[in-house]
Amino acid sequence: MVWNVSCYSFFFCNMRNHNNSLKDKRHGRIDRNLIDMFVVLHEHLQLCAKRRSLLVGKSCHGLAIHFGLVTDTLTCNILINLYTKCGRNDCARHVFDGMLARSIVSWNTMIAGYTQSGEDVQALKLFQRKHREGRQLTEFTLSSTICACAAKYAINECKQLHTIAFKLALDSNSFVGTAILDVYAKCNMIKDACWVFEKMPDKTLVTWSSLFAGYVQNGLQEEALCLFRNAQREGVKLTEFTLSAIISTCASLALKIEGTQLHAVIVKCGFHGNFFVAASLVDVYARCGQIEKSYALFAYMEQKNVVIWNAMIAGFSRHAHSWEAMILFEKMHQLRIFPNEVTYLSMLSLCSHAGLVEEGRHYFNLLISDRTVEPNVLHYSCMVDVLGRSGKTDEAWELLHKMPFEPTASMWGSLLGSCRNYNNSDLARIAAEQLFQLEPDNGGNHVLLSNVYAASGNWENVLMARKYLKDSGAKKEMGRSWIEAKGKIHVFVVGERKHPAITDIYNKLKEIYHDMKKLLT
Repeated sequence: MVWNVSCYSFFFCNMRNHNNSLKDKRHGRIDRNLIDMFVVLHEHLQLCAKRRSLLVGKSCHGLAIHFGLVTDTLTCNILINLYTKCGRNDCARHVFDGMLARSIVSWNTMIAGYTQSGEDVQALKLFQRKHREGRQLTEFTLSSTICACAAKYAINECKQLHTIAFKLALDSNSFVGTAILDVYAKCNMIKDACWVFEKMPDKTLVTWSSLFAGYVQNGLQEEALCLFRNAQREGVKLTEFTLSAIISTCASLALKIEGTQLHAVIVKCGFHGNFFVAASLVDVYARCGQIEKSYALFAYMEQKNVVIWNAMIAGFSRHAHSWEAMILFEKMHQLRIFPNEVTYLSMLSLCSHAGLVEEGRHYFNLLISDRTVEPNVLHYSCMVDVLGRSGKTDEAWELLHKMPFEPTASMWGSLLGSCRNYNNSDLARIAAEQLFQLEPDNGGNHVLLSNVYAASGNWENVLMARKYLKDSGAKKEMGRSWIEAKGKIHVFVVGERKHPAITDIYNKLKEIYHDMKKLLT
């Protein structure tokens, strides 16, 4: 946009004769030129807000101050909108605080500005002030404030706002209901989120998407799929965000058939070029064992962002294609697509499972020297696993002491498992003691320690570890596995006897066992 001085000339020319009064005293009517000037000023301010033109907007603000127009509530509302859109909440608040009379729009715009810029505490404080002053609350006020609660995981404040919405009969409003649903889902209160969803008379596309995301975030993949089927039956329009979330669900459950069907839906809807949808498709094929299809889809994408590269590297890592993953990592550098924390995590995980110690050290050192990525506890956990799996338990122990984080239970568990494999009973005891403090109810840690003692022939300590497990009342979580057959998920535990087809399953296992014995002889 090219800005010139015509608007400023207009203001100056028209205000020379109207700088002292808003009304023509002789005729008792508003001056027409002054009205035109107001209209032009407002149009320019709104255009500045739309195009995020802060400098020109400030110039218009200066003209408004010069001619005394900032006493007008509508002008101030437009200025607040301009500054919040340009990320200058400090300037917006200055205008807000200086207003002689504030309308509902003034309060709503300021609260929404705080929420959108991540200043959630300020949004909540301003809402409290508005509520104390007895100002009218609208659906926009409540929805903006509830969104601030979602960002801060402020569940108590959200419940209070939900109560206010009930009192004002705004709980059925789609904006308010969707915002409340989103907070409950993000705070792991998925039952409450579902209750809000069911009570809403008018569900928007955002409402459906929020509940989809809530199910996925809470690990309820099967429920997410059921919701998706209901949405299709009701003719809900699909978006790239919804489809990406559902494909991620199929990837988590390794549902090949559903993933393929969704791929067809995506192509039909024209979302196959979306980066996040494409990354989810790459992931679902890789998780379902179809790494060739996954790579074909990756190669088909003409433009790729770091998310798609990460999905493909993770797929190769999951299938133990270590060299292919390393080649992709190098290609990323060549194309100047800089890796992020997820990329490094995939590479370290690959090195851990493939036993590539020196390569693991190389990628870890790259991470430490990369100023654009902040190493987190998961990176250190992977590196501890890399060292532990290769028998370098003492070096893993040293890394635990040097890292800038407190060791987590998964780190100590990894070290304990490595000590079991390499008969380091002294270090195993230290790791187990830390685990007993962090996870007192996890009986698996006691079993793991007793296995370490058994491997080294220390049967006295084996008995002590087993006795301590019994006395502590800790339970070992039973391992589970599952498989999809004929559209149904079948879950199995160790020593499974309750499955309706368990007799046939065991007979088949015996048959396979005998066939294996024949091949070995």
